[in-house]
Amino acid sequence: MDARIEDYALIGDEQTAALVGRNGSIDWLCLPRFDSGACFAKLLGDESHGYWRIAPVGADSCTRRAYRSDTLVLDTEWETADGTVRVTDLMPQRDRAPDVVRIVEGVSGRVTVRSTLRLRFDYGSIMPWVRRADGHRVAVAGPDSAWLRSEPAVRTWGEDYGTHSECAVGKGERVAFVLTWHPSHERRPPLVDPYEALESSVSDWRHWSRQCRYDGPCRDEVVRSLITLKALTYAPTGGIVAAATTSLPEQPGGVRNWDYRYCWLRDSTLTLGALLTAGYQKEAEAWRNWLLRAVAGDPADLQIMYGVAGERRLPETDLPWLPGFAGSSPVRIGNGAVDQLQLDVYGEVMDSLSLARASGLPTRPHMWAIQRSLMQFLESAWRQPDEGLWEVRGGRRQFVHSKVMVWVAADRAVKTLERHKELDGDLDGWRGLRDEVHREVCEKGFDPERTTFTQYYGSRELDAALLLIPRVGFLPPDDPRVVGTVDAIRDDLGHGGFLRRYDTGDSTVDGLPGGEGAFLACSFWLADALHMTGRTKEARELFDRLVGLVNDVGLLAEEYDPVRGRQLGNFPQAFSHVGLVNTALTLFGEDRAG
Repeated sequence: MDARIEDYALIGDEQTAALVGRNGSIDWLCLPRFDSGACFAKLLGDESHGYWRIAPVGADSCTRRAYRSDTLVLDTEWETADGTVRVTDLMPQRDRAPDVVRIVEGVSGRVTVRSTLRLRFDYGSIMPWVRRADGHRVAVAGPDSAWLRSEPAVRTWGEDYGTHSECAVGKGERVAFVLTWHPSHERRPPLVDPYEALESSVSDWRHWSRQCRYDGPCRDEVVRSLITLKALTYAPTGGIVAAATTSLPEQPGGVRNWDYRYCWLRDSTLTLGALLTAGYQKEAEAWRNWLLRAVAGDPADLQIMYGVAGERRLPETDLPWLPGFAGSSPVRIGNGAVDQLQLDVYGEVMDSLSLARASGLPTRPHMWAIQRSLMQFLESAWRQPDEGLWEVRGGRRQFVHSKVMVWVAADRAVKTLERHKELDGDLDGWRGLRDEVHREVCEKGFDPERTTFTQYYGSRELDAALLLIPRVGFLPPDDPRVVGTVDAIRDDLGHGGFLRRYDTGDSTVDGLPGGEGAFLACSFWLADALHMTGRTKEARELFDRLVGLVNDVGLLAEEYDPVRGRQLGNFPQAFSHVGLVNTALTLFGEDRAG
C-alpha cells in the first residue's frame, strides 16, 4: 500500500512530537526536541531506519482510531477474528525526560499483540547497543540512551536487530509499554506511572481545551487545530514550529523537500491573532516573548526563521542514507532559507508587537526600543529586492507582498505613536515612508490592464500572498484593485477548487524543478478575502471544502493534491491550522468567539 501523509496522527509533549500510523507504527520521533535527530525515521526511509509498532499479530491497518475528545491522547482499535484490542498512545508532559507511553487494552475476546521496537539514532544512521538492566531493555549509542519497559512485564527478546515483545490480553486487561530517553551520560530518570500519566494527560488537555471561546460551526475542527498548535509549541520557550517533520514532499518524487521544524516569523501575526481571539492569552504571550528574544540584536541581522530557543544557525544538510517519503529526495535537515533577506518579516514583527500591545498583553520595557530600531533599518533598506515570503531560490526581486509588509511596518509604527504619546519616534518620517511605499506599490506593483497586483514589479505573475492586502489594511476590501486581485488570483492560481501559492511553472522565480499542490493556508486566505469583498456565501462554501480535507483525526499538512486526493508537504502544518482557526473566526463572527 502506498504511503499517505494523512495516514498519520500526532502525539507530543510540547517539546517534541511523534507520528503514529494507522498500522500502529510510530514512524517519526525526534528526541529530545523537535529539531533533534530522529530515533524513528521510517517515515523517510524503511524499517531499517527505526520504528516502533504495536499491533495484533498478523494485522495490518487498524479498524478505527480517534483522539479522546479535546485531547492529544490517541486510541487505535483493531477488530480481529479473536477479538478487539485498543492501543492508547500519548506523550505525557515531561518532568525531566521524554516518555512515550503505549497502553494495550483488551476490549473483547483474547488477542495476541506484538511490539517491535527498532531504535536507530541520528535519523536512522546509528544502531545502538542493547542490553538488559533492572527489567528494562536499554539502548545506548553515543549521547543517546533509551529504556523500554512494560507493566506488567511481558515476554521480550532480541531478534533481527530489534526488540520484540508479545502478550495476550482479554477484556479489561492492560499492558503498558514505556520508552524513556535521556542523555547517556546521566542516570536513568525516575519512572513514570503510565496509567497515572494517561489520566493526567486526558484531564490536562480537556482543561486546556475548555478555554476555547469559539462556539461556531466546525468547533471540533477549530479545537483540534488549536490543540495541534499547542502540540507544536516548544513549551520551555514559547516558540511554535511550522511542522513536526522534515522533507515530506510538496510533490511526490520531487525535490521540494524542506525542514520545517523551526519557527517562522511570517507566521507570527496570524498565529498571535488566532491564539488571542480564541482565548489563549498565556500561549499568545509566550509566543510574543519568544519573538522578542529571537529578533533582539542588530536589525540588519533579522532572520526569517529561528530555532525553537531562538537559535540562528540552521545549516542545511542532505541525509543521503534516507531515500525519502515515497522516494522523494533529497532528505534535508536544517534550512538554507535562513540566510535569505525577506523584508516582509519586518512588517510581521511590527504587526505582531502592535497587535500584542493593542490586545492588552503586558508590555516589555525594551519592546518599543526594538521596534524603533527595526524601523530605522527599514528606512534605508526597504528599496532592496529580496527573496520574498515563499523563500524562492531563483534570485532576489522586488516582490510586491514584501513592499506591502514594509508599509505595514510603517503604518503600525505610526499608529503606535499616535495612540501612545509617551513613546518617542520619528512620527513625520514614518508617515512619509508609509506614503512613499504605498505610492510605489500602487504604481509599480499593479497591472491596470488586468486590474490586479502582481507578484513583483513589472511581472505578469500573481502571488496568493496578495490576498492579504485588505487584511493588513493596505487598501479597503471594496477597492476595485482589491476585488480585481482576488478574482485574478482565483482564476490564475486556482487548482481543483483550492489555490496554489504562485505559478511554479516559471522556474526562473523559485529556481526549482517540478510543481506543488494547492497551498492550504492560501486557500483559507482566499475564503477570508471572498468574505471581506462581500462574497460570504462563496467564502463559506470554500471553508467547508477546506475543513473536509482534514484526515480522520482532524489534521492538515501544508498542501493538498486535488487530482490524487492526497495531502502533501510537512505534517501537521501550523500554518494550515492557523488558517482554519482564523477563517472560522472571520466567517462566523466575534459573537461566536467570546
